[in-house]
Amino acid sequence: MGLQLRYRTWGAGIPSLPILMLHGHPGDGDCMTVFAEAVAGLHPCVAPDLRGYGRSQVADPFGMGDHLEDLQRLLDKLGWSECLVLGWSLGGILALELALRLPERVKGLVLVATAACPHSEHPPTDGWDQVNTGIASLINWVWPGWEWNIETFGRRSLYRYLIRQHTPTAYRYLAQSALPAYLRTSHQANQALRAALRQGYNREGELSRLRIPALVMAGEQDCHITLRSSLATAQALPNSTWIAYPNTAHLFPWEIPAQVGQDLRQWLTAQDWGIPATPATPSAATFSAIPPEAES
Repeated sequence: MGLQLRYRTWGAGIPSLPILMLHGHPGDGDCMTVFAEAVAGLHPCVAPDLRGYGRSQVADPFGMGDHLEDLQRLLDKLGWSECLVLGWSLGGILALELALRLPERVKGLVLVATAACPHSEHPPTDGWDQVNTGIASLINWVWPGWEWNIETFGRRSLYRYLIRQHTPTAYRYLAQSALPAYLRTSHQANQALRAALRQGYNREGELSRLRIPALVMAGEQDCHITLRSSLATAQALPNSTWIAYPNTAHLFPWEIPAQVGQDLRQWLTAQDWGIPATPATPSAATFSAIPPEAES
C-alpha cells in the first residue's frame, strides 16, 4: 500500500553499521530514545513509527505482514544494504521476521522483552485497575515522577504489571514516551494485533537459520511476555547472548536505563561487524551463557 513511515534519526554520518529500532504496542519511535541515547556516538539509529502508530497513521485495516513491507521500503529509502535491528516486544517479533526475510541485510539482532513464541501470564484486571491507571497517568503527565502519585495511584494501577521498580525515573519515561504513544496508537493497530494474537505465533523452529549475533534481554518478572518464552528464543538462536534482569518487568529499559544502556554498548562493541571499531564507555556487566534448558 506504499506507506512512507515517519521516523526519528540519531547519529547520522557515524561510519558504523546502522541500527533500525522497532517499538512495541502501544508505542512509537520516540519510545526508542532510551536505546538511541545509550549507543550515541557508536552507531547511527533510525526509529520509525510503525504503520498505525504515532505519525504513521492509516485509514484502512492492515495485518502484521504490512509492517514488514513498510520496513523493507524504509531500508531501501535509507539506502541501508546492511544493518542491525533492535526490537522491543512487538518490535522484537518484527525484528525476527525481518531477519528471516532479509538475511543478507540483517547482520545482528537485539531482542528486548520479546519471544519467537510469546506467552503471557498477565493476571486478570478489574475496573479499579483502569481507574487507578487513568488517574496515575493524568497526574504523572502533569507532574512526571511525583512520588506521592506513584505511591497513591501508580502502585495500584496497571503499571504494576509493566514495571517493578516504581521510581521517578521510570515514571518520567511513562509520561514522556508511553502516554503520548498510547494516545497515538490507532484502532487499526489494535485490530491488527488482536488478529495476530488469535492466529498464534511460533517461529522457534526457524531460528536455527539465524546464525548472526543476537542479544536477548528480558525482565525476570515480565508477565506480558514471560521470561521463559524469551529464554527459549535465546536458546534457539545459534549465536546469542542472554541477559535477565532481576526485579524488573516488561518495561525494564525504563526501569534501569543506565544498566541496559551499558550492557547494550558492551555487547555491540564486542562484536566484529566488519567496520572500524569505535571507542565505548567500559561496562562492568557480565553476560551469562545460555543455559542448555529453561528452568521449570
